[in-house]
Amino acid sequence: MKFNNTDSEWKFLDEFRGKDFNGTWPTLVEMFNISTKRYPDNPCFSAITPKKESFTYSEAHSIITKLGNYLVRLGVKKGDRIAVTGKNSPQWAIAYLGILYSGAIVVPIDYSLHASEIEHLLEFAGVKMLFIDKERIEEIDSDNKLGLLARFSLEEGDMNHKFILDCQEDEDLNREKVTESDTAAILFTSGTTGTPKGVMLSHGNFVSDCYIAQSQMHLYPTDVFYAILPIHHAYTMLAVLIETISVGASCLFGKKLVISQVLRELKEGKVTMFLGVPMLFNKMIAALMKGVREKGILAYCFIRMGMGLSGFIKKVFHVNVGKKWFGFLLKRLSLDTSRICICGGGPLPSSTFKLFNELGIDFVQGYGLTEASPITHLNPVEHFIVTSVGRAFPGEEVKIVNPDSEGNGIIFIKGPNVMQGYYHNREATDAVLDKDGWLNTGDVGHQDENRFLYLTGREKNIIVTEGGKNVFPEEIEDRFQLYDDIETICIMGYMVDKATRSEGIRALIYPSEKYV
Repeated sequence: MKFNNTDSEWKFLDEFRGKDFNGTWPTLVEMFNISTKRYPDNPCFSAITPKKESFTYSEAHSIITKLGNYLVRLGVKKGDRIAVTGKNSPQWAIAYLGILYSGAIVVPIDYSLHASEIEHLLEFAGVKMLFIDKERIEEIDSDNKLGLLARFSLEEGDMNHKFILDCQEDEDLNREKVTESDTAAILFTSGTTGTPKGVMLSHGNFVSDCYIAQSQMHLYPTDVFYAILPIHHAYTMLAVLIETISVGASCLFGKKLVISQVLRELKEGKVTMFLGVPMLFNKMIAALMKGVREKGILAYCFIRMGMGLSGFIKKVFHVNVGKKWFGFLLKRLSLDTSRICICGGGPLPSSTFKLFNELGIDFVQGYGLTEASPITHLNPVEHFIVTSVGRAFPGEEVKIVNPDSEGNGIIFIKGPNVMQGYYHNREATDAVLDKDGWLNTGDVGHQDENRFLYLTGREKNIIVTEGGKNVFPEEIEDRFQLYDDIETICIMGYMVDKATRSEGIRALIYPSEKYV
């Protein structure tokens, strides 16, 4: 896949092509090498802890290359699988990149899983070594049934296992070269008890998705990304960690998704790029607007009118006045330094999207799935549509299969970001990925003439009523996201007539704590 856009965000790669990498895209290793060359003294990874952990690009690069050499010294070869699991931290990122520097494939695992579930995934992937937080290092493979060659602690102070930052080998040991078409990571989406579904993503999958996503927004080496969502997930891995190192920016790692701590870290870290999920942004904007209402009806009306005007000016004239007008409100959310907020991982109410933009935040909603590295669509900052999940990327093809009378059908995607397949699961691979490279997302929606995508729900969740109408539970559930008297709502179908396979609709509602 060739890209000839001379104004593209990845145009600078031409300076390094043929010297630091060959082909269309660099590997993740080569990407990090390039950013270290360009910005050696920029802050790279940090965390707000009692002793304030922080690494520049040159410092991180030195540790990561030495870790890669150390793993090679232990016998790690190209294609070996090495796992990492733990709370978000600079050490997690160092382990991730160190594994890739050794030539191995990294297997990120959900730290919240039970020990038996983690062991099941380690066994299925044939993992040789494990990086893990010291608090759980003894409970994983304690009987050595998996035959792990080594377990490394991501945290200092474990006397029985080697600390990751002590795993250093200065000699640059020979290893088989990894290319952009080689597998970089295996990400598990399900199957902790049955047959797992491990998504195989190549270096080219990740790197192409990373740079092409930047066609919808500008990133800078002065940006500070905030990694608060679990980093083993493709969403955070790509949109925070990999985007960070692609432009020489800084990544601040948060460990607990607790609002008070999040607000403190956003403020202290002077975060400019805040990535979250709908629940987080809904709670933040609901709390803010509640505070505005408490100021009285006149103040509330004045602020809401100002927000409406700000949104109009931003949408029509592409001038952001909201940051100046409502800086006092953004300070309450610790978002006064934020340039862009990105929401993914689920549907977001258009009202939340609109309110953040009116306050002066460039709020970006996206769409994707792990099997596509994972981002496939983003709302351009300058030309966003609040009801859409975004516009398809350059070099990516999208088709709507079997559309209904309203144009809604199954979304298929093809492009350089589409996975290689599921690890050791040919049947599951063939079910979603055809021989021509088209990926069946399982989602239903439609796109307009400008390639903006509109989601209606999941194919398997569609409820077909007696009148023959297709009802998408997600569309109904979304309407209730900002009701603070409801904690959770689940829309479900039930069979009314088996002969005609017509369904009725029911809602299961769990009230918020104050109404229980």
